[in-house]
Parts: sequence; C-alpha cells; structure tokens
Amino acid sequence: MIRTILLMAAYFYGCHLFSQKTEKKLTAKLEVLIAGFNGDIGIYVKNLRTGKTAAIHADTVFPTASMIKVPILVGVMDKLEKGELDYHSELIYKDSLLYAGVDILGSFKDGEKIELSKVIMLMLTTSDNTASLWLQSLAGTGTRINELMDSLGLKETRVNSRTPGRENNRSVYGWGQATPREMATLFEKMYDRQVISAGASEKMMRLLGRNYWDEEALSQIPPTVEVFSKNA
Repeated sequence: MIRTILLMAAYFYGCHLFSQKTEKKLTAKLEVLIAGFNGDIGIYVKNLRTGKTAAIHADTVFPTASMIKVPILVGVMDKLEKGELDYHSELIYKDSLLYAGVDILGSFKDGEKIELSKVIMLMLTTSDNTASLWLQSLAGTGTRINELMDSLGLKETRVNSRTPGRENNRSVYGWGQATPREMATLFEKMYDRQVISAGASEKMMRLLGRNYWDEEALSQIPPTVEVFSKNA
C-alpha cells in the first residue's frame, strides 16, 4: 500500500497565539478532498497567526523520502555554526560517493571539485541524492542528525539509512521517517529562528526557498507568496 505524506503547513506573518484550536471547517474540507485515496495520508496545517490547526493522522509515522533532506540540512548547518565546516570550502568528488540515478552531482568525474554551498544547493533545489548522502556524512552521519532532532523535541523524525541501530526502521520506512506534525514543527521552529541560531534558521529558509520542483503542489501557491519547502 502506498504510504504518503501530504504535509500542508501554512505560514503567515504576525503574532503567535499560544493556544491551539482545531479548524473544523478546513478539516472537513480536507477529509472530502482525500476521500477515496488509495493509500495512507497524513495532514497537518497550522496558521501561525491564529494558532488554529487542522490535522488528519498528523502523529502517524510515515516514510519521508526526500523530505529527510531537511534534517540533513540542520545537521550541516550545525557543523557550519560550530566552524567545523566552511560554507564556501572546496570539496573533491569521488566516484565512491555516487548514488545511482539521474542526479547532477553523479555526473561529475572522479576528482572534480565543487564548493560545499553548491552541494547544499543541489540537495535542496534539485533534490540530488548523491549530494544529500554526501552531506549526511559531512553532518556527522544520521546518528548526529538524529541527536539534533531529539534536541528539538522531535521524537519520531529520524534518519534511518546508513545509521547504526536504525536497520529495522529502514526496512519499514526507508531513508527517513517523520510525522506530519513533527515535520511541520521543524519548519515552524525555523520560522521562529529557533533551529541552531537565528542566523542559521534564516539561512535555511533562504535555501529552502529555491525549489526546482515547482510544477506540482507548489504550482497551486501564487508566485507572489514566499514559500520555503521540501517536497518528496
């Protein structure tokens, strides 16, 4: 059976309310839209101005597919903040890094050079898997990334691939796992400048605002609305 995350997070500028209220009308509309879908869907929507939410299976764990690249980004940003990585440092690509597919980085020849900032761009903008697995390693592997997720209060958002002790989860969920609520919460924390640091959060939002894949879900959002996203 297809397991799908439909993550819908509404971000509006304005003051936050501490209490959360269920948006019953929106929830009802969403239930109509997903009726008859052949698979499992999880939805979490939050209006940051009013605090109102709509949730359907929001706490169910789903495979993340490429959305796990957002936690990987957090891991890389943690290293940058500590000075353990340099955003503009030059890296050397090796054939051993190749993840078979149609990725841009995978077309590089062994020994070619590329700046770290461009590897990050490829991971987020084009969802390049070779770039992403390289960055997962540079971030301290899935083990360190999972520690960061835990420190943010995200108990289900985890990297499974190439991470010791996560083999059973990988067999079920693949590369990564999360709940719709937790993934939306990670984006909300970035918006609130609470991930790593205010400056790091702002940088991550800029990076997540350059999505090449804009012909599907993002096509329904007016181009005049600023969006930071990661689809999968």
